[in-house]
Amino acid sequence: MPKARKSQISLSDTPYYHCVSRCVRRAFLCGSEQGKSFEHRRQWVEDRIHVLSEVFTIDVCAYAVMSNHTHLVLHICREKAQALTTDEVIQRWHILYKGTLLTQKYALQETRKDLSDAQIESVESTAETWRTRLHDISWFMRALNEYIARAANKEDECTGHFWEGRFKSQALLDDGALAACMAYVDLNPVRAKLAVSPEASRHTSIQYRIHAAKAGKIPKHLMPLKGSSQQNIENSLPFSLVDYIQLVDVTSRNISPNKRDKITNQVPNILDRLNISNEKWLILTTRFEVCFKQAAGQVIKLEQYAHNRKQLRVFGKHNAMRLFG
Repeated sequence: MPKARKSQISLSDTPYYHCVSRCVRRAFLCGSEQGKSFEHRRQWVEDRIHVLSEVFTIDVCAYAVMSNHTHLVLHICREKAQALTTDEVIQRWHILYKGTLLTQKYALQETRKDLSDAQIESVESTAETWRTRLHDISWFMRALNEYIARAANKEDECTGHFWEGRFKSQALLDDGALAACMAYVDLNPVRAKLAVSPEASRHTSIQYRIHAAKAGKIPKHLMPLKGSSQQNIENSLPFSLVDYIQLVDVTSRNISPNKRDKITNQVPNILDRLNISNEKWLILTTRFEVCFKQAAGQVIKLEQYAHNRKQLRVFGKHNAMRLFG
């Protein structure tokens, strides 16, 4: 039986999660059907991800918009949400939703003075609920999927479910799992033979990062990698920008049917630090979802995760020993 989403999120174990949403009407997310193209919907999804990255205190580490599903690697920033003022919480929430009549009045200085103490207290209570939602992955995915579903249903002139009932969530318990999952997500179009290289992979975070890097900029809507002009920033991924892009590029050359090649004998810096061999890395970046279900990482991390969630079984232990051992 599926577990409640909140029981699968354990911030004491990790703030990083891989989320996958699949479309019920598989051919109707993107692609073509009966001579009609739906490719423009990929841009809908990517644009919405960028908007949500500015509203929620959840960083987007990686994403890929595929023909019938989407991949996201997210980083929860609970402390950032807790540091927001009531005004900031309401301002963020109102970008996505209308809010209540009281919060609308509170948001305007000229009408705030007309609110009674009891009404202001009600507004603050509502803001606390919204504050919790701003670092909630379920609300992030809801704000993404509902928006796309409504737009697609309107365009198709129909009603009903657009996405499967639940999105899939995987906990990424250490740097090895995080790096492998990000590369797995970024290389989706290459594996699916929709692109020959990372920079040609449309509607992915790796293309967005590469274009920004070429322009000497930091991608505004992605969690930054180290090794940039903001390398001292506290909230950044534990990999060098150059190392990560190089690693994804080298990996793509091995899995692309048009660029059949082997990973160079010299182990890329990230893999050397994570103690992951070339062969194991290729398995991880081509079969990540097959190898791991609820969580991914070293055995000790999986055991701690299972203990914290009161699970009798440690899922993925064998593959963790084989790939991260």
